[in-house]
Amino acid sequence: MAVHILGIRHHGPGSAQHVKAFLELHNPDIVLVEGPPDADAMLDWIQDEQMKPPVALLLYQPEEPARASFYPFAEFSPEWQALQYAKKNNRPVRFMDLPLQHVFALQKKQEEEHLLKTETEVHAEINTENTETDTTAAIHFNPLKELSNAAGFAEPERWWEHQIEYRKDHDEVFEAIGEVMGVMRTYAGTEEYNEQLREAYMRKIIREAEKELFASIVVICGAWHVPALTNRDTIKQDTDLLKGLPKVKIATTWTPWTYSRLSASSGYGAGIQSPGWYHHIWEHPEDTGALWMIQVARLLREKQMDVSVASVIEAFRLAENLAILRGLSKPGLEELNEATISVLCQGESIRMSLINTELIVSNRIGTVPDAIPKSPLQTDIEKQQKTLRLTVQAEAKEYTFDLRKEFDLERSVFLHRLLLLGIEWGKIRMVSGKGTFKEQWILTWNPSFVIQIAESANLGNTLKEAAVRFVEQKANETNQLTQITQLLKTIIPADLPNAVQKIILKTDSLAASSSDVFDLMLVIPKLVTIVRYGNVRNTDEQMILNIVRPMIIRMCVNLPSSCMGMNEDAASEHVNQFQELNNAVRLLNEEQLIEQWQKSIIEIIENDSIPPLIKGYCTRIAYDFELLPQEALEKVFYYALSTTANETASWIEGFLKGAGTILLLDNTLWNLLDQWVGSLSTDTFQEILPLLRRTFSEFTSPERRKLGEKAKDGNNIPQTRVSNSNASDVIDQTRGMKPIPTLMQLFGIDTVDAHNTLNTVPA
Repeated sequence: MAVHILGIRHHGPGSAQHVKAFLELHNPDIVLVEGPPDADAMLDWIQDEQMKPPVALLLYQPEEPARASFYPFAEFSPEWQALQYAKKNNRPVRFMDLPLQHVFALQKKQEEEHLLKTETEVHAEINTENTETDTTAAIHFNPLKELSNAAGFAEPERWWEHQIEYRKDHDEVFEAIGEVMGVMRTYAGTEEYNEQLREAYMRKIIREAEKELFASIVVICGAWHVPALTNRDTIKQDTDLLKGLPKVKIATTWTPWTYSRLSASSGYGAGIQSPGWYHHIWEHPEDTGALWMIQVARLLREKQMDVSVASVIEAFRLAENLAILRGLSKPGLEELNEATISVLCQGESIRMSLINTELIVSNRIGTVPDAIPKSPLQTDIEKQQKTLRLTVQAEAKEYTFDLRKEFDLERSVFLHRLLLLGIEWGKIRMVSGKGTFKEQWILTWNPSFVIQIAESANLGNTLKEAAVRFVEQKANETNQLTQITQLLKTIIPADLPNAVQKIILKTDSLAASSSDVFDLMLVIPKLVTIVRYGNVRNTDEQMILNIVRPMIIRMCVNLPSSCMGMNEDAASEHVNQFQELNNAVRLLNEEQLIEQWQKSIIEIIENDSIPPLIKGYCTRIAYDFELLPQEALEKVFYYALSTTANETASWIEGFLKGAGTILLLDNTLWNLLDQWVGSLSTDTFQEILPLLRRTFSEFTSPERRKLGEKAKDGNNIPQTRVSNSNASDVIDQTRGMKPIPTLMQLFGIDTVDAHNTLNTVPA
């Protein structure tokens, strides 16, 4: 009876080649692979035609879906090649790591024990850990780092690549790995408890295979475990260690994976730095770097970057020379990258960043069979993905939806429902116009979304059901008016009419009982936006209007008294709310609401107990509404600016808030401000100047430039103001007719129709 223990590097293409060659040579009776035995039943799927790596086993606790673990595999993973060999040759294959039913149970137990500890015990434990530096250092001993340092390599991964992954000779490679790791483990100290459990369970599985009289057993495991599995004379210790382990229920499935999530930068513990490069090595083991350079050149040319054949040859030769200087058998990724930066990228980091993303890491994504058992919610989501033709891919893809089209509207609704559940597959990058009919999305699939879907599976069997249940739960959890209004704004694009109706009723109830005027000021603009731009979403606008109107009236009645005695910090915080509320009232354009808002503004202007910042902005609003003729405006203006420098600057800041364009167009306002500045004494001007600078700094750069040019022109500016009246000016008919032929062409009307149309336009 022979037991062969093959120590490998997880996701190593050379290790995969060595394993494949060993299996084909020895043709074992059974294959044991480091992995979760809970997923043994899922191994039957790996021969399915739709199963294309990278893929991952997902194991999670159904009662707590967030407690989950992924076991990813690439084509070049040694474990994947071992599984493929066993299934292809009808050999038994089993996972042999500590089952996750025990791992998750132990994690939960440890968390509960930690919560039970008193604060004193926790501090004592921390202090103890800080004093045991020798033990900590032993536990975190990195054997590959020690070996790579001794061999003159800066990184352990580079040493392993050149010693194992680039090695063509398969003879005695696993014996050498076992011998090296045996020596390294003598310096590593005591293993952590969880590692002891894992290795004890692995030995248990090997013994069980031996008892079943398999003549030839091959074990595929991480190189570090080889010495521990070679010595199996620890039956009693292993039995005692594994006795009475707690366990929980585990669910398993396969899910697509990506190379970007396989990389170490994603946070994956066994991640590699260059999965795209490793894939290339797996497919082209004989390549000395020439084929890789060709791929780099092809990528740069696809991105419209000039790369000549001569420069590719020069880069390859540079990589070869670097390998020779470093005593390497052939260029590795480090040498190829250095040559690429120097020759093909001409030192530009942007080009190298592109190569890293597209080739070295790669955006490759795998596929799994449709028939694999999944939750009803995940099945519904995947069905809608296909129906709506939204591609699941690792790289970002941009979509622009026209919400007037039914198909695009369905896509938008689907993505908004996912966002409600916290699944951010799509992110809105830009909306063309405020609440208009266009949405622009960036879609990037993350394999971890599968866990979030599993967490939401108990909310409903379809995405719509789950979203509605989620909204109901959120609504029941909060009694804050601002939060419930934000929730309403979030769910409207998700097309959940029943949920929307419930949230509207709760909003009305909370608004009626709210005594906080500024809470109303926060929520009214959001509700008005929904009313004004909700038609594309088929929103019940009248229902929302019925609660917005009394909210505005109640807020306007109580606003002046709520502003009395307010300090400057609070005024600075609330002045933006005044601006948003003013825009909202104008947007609704209802006479009764505008009159009530104007009345509230006048009361604020006439009240000396209200901060000057608020009074200044309300004065501007009154001026915009043409409630203050020029004489009345001058009276209010000079009265407000006859106080202290700080109060004057605060009033001016409010008065000019968002008025950059108005100052450019309204000469009455400009001259009023110019005359006041000219009347200031030198000392007063110097005192108030820093505060005025702060006010003008809020204007945009083009506005400040134009204002500077206007000031440079001098004081000979006519007294004119911007009017909101409907008085019509004299229209130049001849000039107005000139653009009509061009407009007709833009609208797709031919020249004959355009001519006939022009002839029917009244003079």
